Amino acid sequence: MKKKNNFIILLVLTVACAIMIIATTLNSDAVIPIKTRVSTVLTPLQSLVSGLGQSVYNAVSERRTYEEVLDENRKLEATIDDLISENTRLELADLELDRLRELYKLDKEYGKYDKVGARVIAKDSVGWFNEFKIDKGSEDGLAADMNVIADGGLIGIISEVGPNYSKVRSIIDDSSRISAMSVLSNDSCIVVGNLETFQTGRLLLQDIRADAEISEGDKIVTSNVSSKFLPGLLIGYAIDITMDSNNLTKSGYLIPVADFENLQEVLVITTLKQQ
Repeated sequence: MKKKNNFIILLVLTVACAIMIIATTLNSDAVIPIKTRVSTVLTPLQSLVSGLGQSVYNAVSERRTYEEVLDENRKLEATIDDLISENTRLELADLELDRLRELYKLDKEYGKYDKVGARVIAKDSVGWFNEFKIDKGSEDGLAADMNVIADGGLIGIISEVGPNYSKVRSIIDDSSRISAMSVLSNDSCIVVGNLETFQTGRLLLQDIRADAEISEGDKIVTSNVSSKFLPGLLIGYAIDITMDSNNLTKSGYLIPVADFENLQEVLVITTLKQQ
């Protein structure tokens, strides 16, 4: 029905235009009144037809412009996605470079020991890195009881070795006990791993003599009497040292220097304490 109506309208407009053309070509006085009436009638129709044509043209132009804008927008979005990906890659590369610089500084600090770099590939525990795996093993010259360092100090010790991987037990693990000492006073102590206290970022510092001069903020390192840990490796800093109830010893806490939330690269000291 709609198509039929459109055909009728088109037919009427065509006839009207034909009449207008014929009338305007005649110059006799007899047709002047007719030309005037025809012009009077057709002028609005001409305006209507012209307006409709302009509307159609504008609609087509706007549609083409809209599609061009959509296409341009898609291209811009693709470019933005590429830039975001590239920016993320550069940020990750920059973070990795910072970590490698820290390992390089650590390597120089403990330059008297031979070391092998390794990446953390898995952790056996949920949350903290109290036990984790690295991507180097016996084929790379690693062995059990080798000390592991990162983030400026001691991380842990190798507990198991495979051909191309090793397991590391970190100093925060409940089974970890390290003979240590204060750098300033040389007084001895024991650093005890404790996952419960590490919830607040602390390990236990125990077996300090009552007359020992270990104070708040003292740097604590591995001692010469440790059976498996090499001497002089930084562990952390003493805090909240108080006298025990027996009045014979003191206890406190230690803030580890290493970050046990985001370990990614480590250095394994290939020198064993027995050597």
